[in-house]
Amino acid sequence: MKSALKSLFCIGLLVGLGAFAQAAEKTWTGKISDSMCGASHAKMMAQHTDAKMTDRECALACVKGGGKYVFVSGEKVYNIENQDLALLQEHAGHTVRLTGEMKGDTITVSKIVMPGKKKS
Repeated sequence: MKSALKSLFCIGLLVGLGAFAQAAEKTWTGKISDSMCGASHAKMMAQHTDAKMTDRECALACVKGGGKYVFVSGEKVYNIENQDLALLQEHAGHTVRLTGEMKGDTITVSKIVMPGKKKS
């Protein structure tokens, strides 16, 4: 009986540690975009040929129109949990270093900074 309880305790501890390690903050480099455009604003911009829009203007317009902020790193688009974070609007359309916790394909953002300039 005691050995069975010890085994269950050890398994529970390992599962708990695995969940804790998975929830650790990480930092990625990518772009703040919107859920309507995802990785590319080209399709949306083609519809607005009369007015040139930057990636930033497009992302802000799409979010205002009902889209949500997303983070694009490589070709992967990640959802952002905390949509009310002011840094998302501030950095819409920008390439950034984003820090947060990822669960599945959703990131809870804790920090967003512009990457430093590379030295020549």
